[in-house]
Amino acid sequence: MDMDNVRLGVIGLGYVGLPLAVEFGKVLPTVGFDINTQRIRELNDGIDHTLEVEPDLLAQATQISFSSELEALRRCNVYIVTVPTPIDASRRPDLTPLIKASETLGQVVSKGDVVIFESTVYPGATEEDCIPVIERVSGLVYNQDFFAGYSPERINPGDKEHRVTTIKKVTSGSTPEVAEFVDSLYRKVITAGTHKASSIAVAEAAKVIENTQRDINIALINELAVIFGRLGIDTEEVLEAAGTKWNFLPFRPGLVGGHCIGVDPYYLTHKAEQVGYHPEMILAGRRINDGMGAYVASQLIKQMIKRRIHAEGARVLVMGLAFKENCPDLRNTRVVDIVRELADYNVAVDVYDPQVNKAEAEQAYGIRPVEAPEAGAYDAMILAVAHREFRELGAEGIRAWGKPTHVLYDLKYVLTKEAVDLRL
Repeated sequence: MDMDNVRLGVIGLGYVGLPLAVEFGKVLPTVGFDINTQRIRELNDGIDHTLEVEPDLLAQATQISFSSELEALRRCNVYIVTVPTPIDASRRPDLTPLIKASETLGQVVSKGDVVIFESTVYPGATEEDCIPVIERVSGLVYNQDFFAGYSPERINPGDKEHRVTTIKKVTSGSTPEVAEFVDSLYRKVITAGTHKASSIAVAEAAKVIENTQRDINIALINELAVIFGRLGIDTEEVLEAAGTKWNFLPFRPGLVGGHCIGVDPYYLTHKAEQVGYHPEMILAGRRINDGMGAYVASQLIKQMIKRRIHAEGARVLVMGLAFKENCPDLRNTRVVDIVRELADYNVAVDVYDPQVNKAEAEQAYGIRPVEAPEAGAYDAMILAVAHREFRELGAEGIRAWGKPTHVLYDLKYVLTKEAVDLRL
């Protein structure tokens, strides 16, 4: 395909799709498509509630249009799919959004078109799960009538330094010619450069192990934090000391949520089990990280008892609900594990997060964050997310929400050791 004739459609305008569509919309005719009509209305008004794209950047994408109408996509000849790939309640890959996007593609793709997937999947999903759907709906033949590529997303929500254009992009295609086309397409907007993988499966595998590696490393540090807690040793002091060696990796303990690290390993383990291998280390890491919410709650209750604070009926403030700092993203947040575990102790929990959408939090988790904490009301405060607002408050500002006798538990090392009563 001639690059000068590209008319791009980006399917899915969330944390991944919108920043990418906006960058392409600066240099190519681009349609941003999403089935969420409210999202389309907001974007047409220049508003991005995810806070990933500022209004002035939206305005710079002069060649972009936003639509929830299928007809808008029919004008395109290259499609990029950036829909979510979550897990279900049994922690199995849920390809429903991806299959629905593939059905949409099947209705609009024409001869000579290229479809590119960015959603994180297990190796083989693009060609084994998605392409057959497109073929069935369209009646076209893969690698004869239409072609495919895979370029895994590397968006880091809330990070204004590492943006889509400044993160190196892995690319791939279903034929050598298409691989070169896909690579050239991304080079138009990715200033950090590209890495062309030898096949779609290699690119899929590269993405899924990026976050699996991080997950296992964090699990190790979480397990060390539990051990050091029993030994009465401060974990952060140990990590700082070990970190003086040049090749010690700077991971920290904590809750592991979000759309990637806490999800992607299950895609890889699912595929591994399909081919007859039971992964042990990956799943062990997942068990450790998924258990950290319960561990945090138990540590808090123990500390309250030591302070002679009656746990049952106590009021606890959990500070932060988003899965990471300075970001309104609630996907797969593990802060909810702490809230639910404390509820099992009959503790009354208020959640305060100045950055998240309260209605969205209530819809997703049944948790309605408070507008503002009550002064002098809480038996304990857990600093669960390191939002800038909490850093600016400092220990004195946070302790003003506590009763005369209370516990301040810092999970994120926002405050000094001397300023808190407990830290992970």
